[in-house]
This record gives sequence, structure tokens and C-alpha cells, in this order.
Amino acid sequence: MPQKRTVAATLLAAGAFLCVRAAFVPLEAEARELKISHQFAEADARHELAAEFAKRVEKATNGEPTFKIFPSAALFKANAQYDAMAKGALDLSVFPLAYASGKVPELEITLMPGIVESVDEGMSWRGKEIGKRVAKISQDKGMKILTWLWYGGGIGSRGKAVNLPADAKGLKFRAAGKYFEYLLNTQGASITSMPSSEIYMALQTKVLDACMTSAESFVSYRLYEQLEYFNSPDTYAIWYMAEPLVMSTKVWESLTPAQQKVVEAVGLELEKKARDDAVAANKEAGKVFAEKKVKVHPMTKDEFKAWKKVAEETSWVKFAQDVPAGRELLDLANK
Repeated sequence: MPQKRTVAATLLAAGAFLCVRAAFVPLEAEARELKISHQFAEADARHELAAEFAKRVEKATNGEPTFKIFPSAALFKANAQYDAMAKGALDLSVFPLAYASGKVPELEITLMPGIVESVDEGMSWRGKEIGKRVAKISQDKGMKILTWLWYGGGIGSRGKAVNLPADAKGLKFRAAGKYFEYLLNTQGASITSMPSSEIYMALQTKVLDACMTSAESFVSYRLYEQLEYFNSPDTYAIWYMAEPLVMSTKVWESLTPAQQKVVEAVGLELEKKARDDAVAANKEAGKVFAEKKVKVHPMTKDEFKAWKKVAEETSWVKFAQDVPAGRELLDLANK
């Protein structure tokens, strides 16, 4: 009898040991899934960029990690994405940096009227001191830039065309960005702020008369259905915005060195696609709007100069006053 009790006790102890061991040593590690959120439609080139990034990283890492993409603000509202990334609750986003300017005012430099004059000038920021400064600010505040992306934008309106700054007088405008809003306000426009994903409804319900947004958004959100006039960015545009593919700094730091190397390499590889898509969008928007019977006017060089002059006298001055590093960032951007 004592022998039976000894055997039973031994088996019981062995079982307890195995249970404890199992709690600390998983039998099979699960693949990590990272979530990519953005506000854009699935037909948008920015969604395609996110999908291509996911595809290439998964291939290069044999599915460690995998990705799931949430377009059209399905996971987080556009303006909530920055806080989610800063906390590590969201892994990646194709994200307009200026949307984080409420917490990081320096990032308004990436949506400053007239500060960038072409897609290629914006894409060149990666190798310039201004781009390195923006990348550091962004990473220190919770977002690592993987793929630089700049989109030009146009001006859509109803009732009258907006070709020069003074044409904005009396219109209810969505501008995107504090300093575009300030510029338009000095010209007599009233301002309503919202992400680009909400412009269509605001036009439809007469909350807005006019808007500025990226050429790609004008098309992918079908804004031609609500507009009569379109100032097209075919050759010149006063509106350029940095909308890079970014990763939460917390998530970046949790990756292995090998994973970080792949993620950075793929992000850099995709900048050619990002650049080509943005250039094509500037050309395509005017064609699409003309086909939809919207009156299209490509911005001229003289009109661009007029907008930039007003920007330098209003938005640039205010940015330098409002933001401690504002003057320095303006000077770096204009080098």
C-alpha cells in the first residue's frame, strides 16, 4: 500500500511539473499579425501601396509577420490613428503626418502652403536635412516613416471657380491643415475641418462649398459628383502633403533585427511606386473631372506664384510664430 501511494505521488508531481512547464513554454509559436489602417478607399493607390508592402514583407520573411489591412477608416477613424500608433494599439498606417499636428505641431511643415512645388521635390526630402529632421520628430513621437509619399492636390468648388486666393472669399471651405485654413481665412473663407473621407457628405449636405485635398482623393472619393469646378494640379499645385507609410515606434522596436531590415528595405523599394502613383494622380484627376463634365482649370505658373506669395505673408509667418522650431523648419525646407 505505501508503495502504491509513492507511485501515485510521483505521477502527481510529474503531472504538476508538466503543467507548469507548459504554461511558460508554448508548444507552437503563433505567427504575428500586424494591422494596417488607413482612411482611403480600396480603389485608392494608397491602399494598393499598403497591400504591396504587406505582400513583399510576408514573402521576404516567410510570413513572420503577416498583415491585415483595414481601409476606409474601418479600424480607426482618420484622426484617431496617431494616438493609436503612439500607444502601440495600431501597428501601421498610410498616414497624413499633419493629422498628428495637434500633438506634434512641427509636423504641419509637411502640409505647408507652397513649401513643396512638385512630387519629386517632396520625395527628395528623404535625403535632405529637412526630411531627416521630420523623420526624427515623427519617430520620437511614435511613428517611424517607412515609405515617403507626397500627394499634390487641387481645389474643387461649387458656385464659382477658385483659381486665385481672393476667389475663396465667402466660401465654406475644407482646406486640410491649420496653415491652409489660416491662409484661406485671411482671404475671406469660412473654415470647416474634417478628414478627406468626410468631404463627400459635407458637400452633399451643403456644409461645404469648396475643398482642397489630394488629387487621388478627389477621384477615389468621387468628389466630381458634388463639384462644378476643379483647379487641377496637372503642372502646378499649391497643396502638397506628406502621407507616408508609417509604423508604430513601439511595434518597430518589438521586431527582430532581421525583420527590421526587411521592413526598411521594402519601404524604400516602394518609394518608386509611391512617386509614380502620385505623379499619375496629378495628371489623371483633371482628365476624370473633365469626363464627368466638371469645369477643369489647370493651375498656371502665375497663379501658383500668387498663392505662394500669400502663403509666405500669412501661413509661413504664423507657423514661425506658433511653433518654436517653425522658423528653422521653414529655412531647412527652403534650402
